Amino acid sequence: MTYSGEVTVGGPADVHELKDLMITKIAVGPMDNNAYLLRCRATDEQLLIDAANDAHTLLGMIGDDGIASVVTTHRHGDHWQALAEVVAATGARTYAGREDAGGIPVPTDVPVDDGDTIRVGQVELTARHLVGHTPGSIALVYDDPHGHPHVFTGDCLFPGGVGNTHKNPKAFASLIHDVETKIFDVLPDETWVYPGHGNDTTLGSERPHLPEWHARGW
Repeated sequence: MTYSGEVTVGGPADVHELKDLMITKIAVGPMDNNAYLLRCRATDEQLLIDAANDAHTLLGMIGDDGIASVVTTHRHGDHWQALAEVVAATGARTYAGREDAGGIPVPTDVPVDDGDTIRVGQVELTARHLVGHTPGSIALVYDDPHGHPHVFTGDCLFPGGVGNTHKNPKAFASLIHDVETKIFDVLPDETWVYPGHGNDTTLGSERPHLPEWHARGW
């Protein structure tokens, strides 16, 4: 089956099979949050991005192998509703952006700064600190040595624009600057984007619209 990234709450997960990494995407909760399970093919170690909601569904996806780590992309409550239960069940290490860790009610074992490396087995993810949706939002970049990059953007980049900055011009200016300089300026059009809600996209699909985003201010 070809991966589409189109998932619905209560529906099946979708699996993106790469040479070194398996990415399983599932939608959970009343706000249609995406959670992503990353599995290193060489070691079978697993990492979860955003224990957003519905711990039962997430733990079912994780399976008996458990997870070594769970990364929370930012401090908004819809992205960590199941975090305490998932951590209690798996003993996973917790990661979050340093500036957002205090707003997450589960202790962060590893505060993350821009450029930090987070590993899942033999696979390396690079954290990019994107300021504006929240002070400590992070995206995770997997630069696949066998293909194009993949980036998990939380609520900082979606099909059609950057994340909500609540009509705050300073926050919007910060977010679009960080998304441009740390994502669009350094990654190719083929880069696959996995957002915190909704369907996936690519940087090539979104890049032509950057001037529109600037002009509208959101």
